[in-house]
Amino acid sequence: MKRSTLAAIGFSISIAVLVSGVSISAQDKYSLKVPDGLAFSEFRGYEDWPVIAISGNGDKIAVIVGNPEMIDAYKQGVPDNGKPFPDGAKMAKIHWIPKRQEAYPGQPSVPGTQHDVDFMVKDSKRFADSAGWGWAAFEYNAASGTFRPATVTDSPPQENDAKCGLSCHTVVKNRDYVFTEYGQR
Repeated sequence: MKRSTLAAIGFSISIAVLVSGVSISAQDKYSLKVPDGLAFSEFRGYEDWPVIAISGNGDKIAVIVGNPEMIDAYKQGVPDNGKPFPDGAKMAKIHWIPKRQEAYPGQPSVPGTQHDVDFMVKDSKRFADSAGWGWAAFEYNAASGTFRPATVTDSPPQENDAKCGLSCHTVVKNRDYVFTEYGQR
C-alpha cells in the first residue's frame, strides 16, 4: 500500500477511536438515582413533554413540563376543581441561569447555563407517606456536562429520598401539593 493510503486509514481509525471514547465517557443521565429516592430514568423523555408554565425563581428561570397524564389533569381543571392529580402524573422543572441576549430587540433574558432539573411523580401507593408524591432534584455541572443527585448542601437543600419536596410543598396542600398553575392558552 502507498504511504498516503496507510496514513489515511490510520487517521480514519484514530478519529473512530476518539469518537468512540468520547461517546463511551459521556454520562448516561438515565442511570442516576437519588439514594432512597427516584431514578432519572423514571422521567425518560421529559425533554419533549408539553410546557405547563414558565417561572422565575430569584436568579434562575425555569420551564415546567408535564407528561400526558399531568397535562390531561390540568385540562380537566385539576387542582382548581378540588380533585387530586391522578397516579402516573409527572412533571419536570428545568432551571437555567439566565443570560441577556444583547443582540435581540429588548435584550430579553433567555436560558443560559442549565442549573438543575427537578422531578415530581404522583404514586399514592409508593409514596403514601409523602402525600402521594415523590420528588427528586439533580444538579447540573456545565463544565463536565453531567448531573448528580442534589444534596442538603444545595439550594434549596435536598434530602436523599423521594420525600425531599414534601415540607416545601405542604403550603399548597389544598392544590394537591403542586405550586405550578397551568397557563391559559
